[in-house]
Amino acid sequence: MAAVNSASIRSARLGLRATPEQETVLRRAADVAHKSLTGFILDSTCQAAEQTLLDQRLFIAEQAGIRAMLTHPIDDEAVRFYTRFGFMASPSREQQLLLLLNDARGLSH
Repeated sequence: MAAVNSASIRSARLGLRATPEQETVLRRAADVAHKSLTGFILDSTCQAAEQTLLDQRLFIAEQAGIRAMLTHPIDDEAVRFYTRFGFMASPSREQQLLLLLNDARGLSH
């Protein structure tokens, strides 16, 4: 999974329809967070998407009886992404990060 990079140039356009009440809430929250409306919506949505993808992996891993998740991040950006979710360096292999499923359960909502 590619990490979300806010430094990347935004070139994709997404359409969004909201009720007036939803727009008001979003604008107020963006103001409180000192972000533009677009920045607030993108940041919040990407965080929710990342959490959803992690939840899916956790569910699949638990069903398979797995005790830890391992990853081999391809670059420093990927390492930062996984460490945000509690992955740590593997004691047995360089370039490998792991997350115990017991620890991962605490990350899920």
